[in-house]
Amino acid sequence: MLIQKDGLVKSVRFKDHKYVGDPINAVRIFNEKEVDEIVLLDISATAERRAPDIPRIREIASEAFMPLAYGGGITTLAEIRELITAGVEKVVLNTAAFENPALVAEGAKYVGSQSIVVSIDVKRNLWGKYKVHIRNGSKATGLDPADYARRMEEAGAGELLLNSIDRDGTFTGYDTDLIGLVSSAVGIPVVAIGGASDVKDFLPAVQHGASAVSAGSLFVFQGPHRAVLISYPTQAVLKERLFSQVY
Repeated sequence: MLIQKDGLVKSVRFKDHKYVGDPINAVRIFNEKEVDEIVLLDISATAERRAPDIPRIREIASEAFMPLAYGGGITTLAEIRELITAGVEKVVLNTAAFENPALVAEGAKYVGSQSIVVSIDVKRNLWGKYKVHIRNGSKATGLDPADYARRMEEAGAGELLLNSIDRDGTFTGYDTDLIGLVSSAVGIPVVAIGGASDVKDFLPAVQHGASAVSAGSLFVFQGPHRAVLISYPTQAVLKERLFSQVY
């Protein structure tokens, strides 16, 4: 779930943001759909140099029946502490992890590495090379994602959220080459996101090394005109689609 100016939005390649509703209402619907986990990212907080809105996050966390992860605007250990107290189970660091890797270590020491997630946004450059981007994809770091992933693991991250900017909101499937590159470089779970069009896209991502998969547009849009309709496959459908492909 992407939050921009307190509204739930979806993007295409980190641009062209479309308002899709109120986050509280979305969480309530996802509760009914028995979603496994929600990642809530405030994509405007860092750009606006704004700290996490703890009261609002606490309100959203109180409505969520599933584990909730939060990222956006986090720059200090005190904020990590506030988020955990507010009901967040995992803290997601992106720009702050790049600019201050010590915060990853401090957070892991305080809440345990399992609750510190580093989000890695990746885009191909003009020469087709994967490079890590920060500040909601607007700034290239020049770093190779596999090398950066190892660095974050060494810093104390317990999980990586690997996002393909090129696939974001495109419904073209996960970037399995990127997933394989990063997952083979680290020993911690890699959660893939970016490009899912159907449940059938989940298995290839896992087969290429993802420990789990995440999706956004897949669960909020319906049909070629991208009509807003929050949905989620049942556990029965997930098992049937995944296991039937395996066996």
